[in-house]
Amino acid sequence: MIAYLSLGSNQGDKRYNLESATRMLAQSRGIKVVNISSFYETEPWGGVDQDSFLNIVIEIDTTLEPIELLHRCLEIEQLLGRKREIHWGPRVIDIDILTYQNLQIDSEELTIPHPYMQQREFVLAPLREIAPEFILPSGQKVKDAKGEGKVQKILLNRIDI
Repeated sequence: MIAYLSLGSNQGDKRYNLESATRMLAQSRGIKVVNISSFYETEPWGGVDQDSFLNIVIEIDTTLEPIELLHRCLEIEQLLGRKREIHWGPRVIDIDILTYQNLQIDSEELTIPHPYMQQREFVLAPLREIAPEFILPSGQKVKDAKGEGKVQKILLNRIDI
């Protein structure tokens, strides 16, 4: 199954955090990283005063069930030191499942597609780079969508897996 994940960091060595999380995902049973966007520096979203984020989107091919994938993402966040203290606050690493094939899930633990993905330019810009023809839940192609927030592509070498 093809899934897209959004990764972000705004504490510590942001690039290292994103690289570490991506490598841990790539080394996980049942997950193959297929594509990785460039790095994007983005303003925080959600109204909490904090440092800017570094974000990427990755495409994976996975045999994990959606809830298993969520648990692996949460495990990686914990291993990298994520603390959940302020909603939409600063974080060492954040890994969100944006989509999982064409599934729609709305449970207490997991919502797919991600409910805010089309509003957030920090998700759309890197997704647009690696999957411009991707059809968003609204039916619009990602290449034609524009979300909220300022985003700047950062010219760093991409993560090499």
